[in-house]
Amino acid sequence: MTTATVGAPGSPQRYFHSLWLLSARDLRVRYSTSALGYLWSVLDPLVMSAIYWFVFTQIFDRSAGEQPYIVFLISALLPWGWFNSSVSDFTRAFNKDARLVRSTAIPRSIWVNRIVLSKGIEFIFSIPVLVLFAILGGAQVGWGILLFPVGMLLQVMLLVGLGLLVAPLCVLYTDLERTTALILRALFYASPVIYGIYDLPAALHQVAAFNPLFGIFTLYRVGFFPDQWDGFAVIVAALMSVGFLALGVFTFRRLERPVLKEL
Repeated sequence: MTTATVGAPGSPQRYFHSLWLLSARDLRVRYSTSALGYLWSVLDPLVMSAIYWFVFTQIFDRSAGEQPYIVFLISALLPWGWFNSSVSDFTRAFNKDARLVRSTAIPRSIWVNRIVLSKGIEFIFSIPVLVLFAILGGAQVGWGILLFPVGMLLQVMLLVGLGLLVAPLCVLYTDLERTTALILRALFYASPVIYGIYDLPAALHQVAAFNPLFGIFTLYRVGFFPDQWDGFAVIVAALMSVGFLALGVFTFRRLERPVLKEL
């Protein structure tokens, strides 16, 4: 694969063209040998939604979330899938393509951003599933649906920031890959996926809002469930997304040279 013909070295045009080529390559590799192809991008969250729906509505008396509960689940499980798969891939972002990372002339941040973009495209392709279940479940759509793209923007900022932190640190400290996997498992239950932000005890509500996923998932859900709106959580999520992005850029610049020596 070559990108030398597009723009001058280091130009934004060349960077974004290379970013698109790498992201498209990831998607082709992921689905080229798969019989189900695109369906795999929605099958996992769909199966998980069905399991949680069955457990919490057919087996146990559900006291969390809102009706229709399947829409409540999917509206958070889809962006959680984007978050979880991206952070998992960050841990191998440089080691996986070490030769290209060492030899490429484009900024190394592209190996993080390509993950965010390719996983984000999968998320966008899964949105019709949410729409379908919203129609079948009779979910009401309100003005809050306009905030859905804002949730995506904040998630992109958060993921890029985390990627610029996690990717180089996992090269320098290999144990962080397994540590990150454990953190993600705990974070799933510490985030409002199977429950809503107001299902938490009042004493935990303000503390939980400092998990930026609370505010981001609020933006995804409020179009269907206006009672889930929490302005404080959204403001905290916006500030933390910007903060993680700034911290990630700063850290990545400091660690880029040691990472290249380690690869």
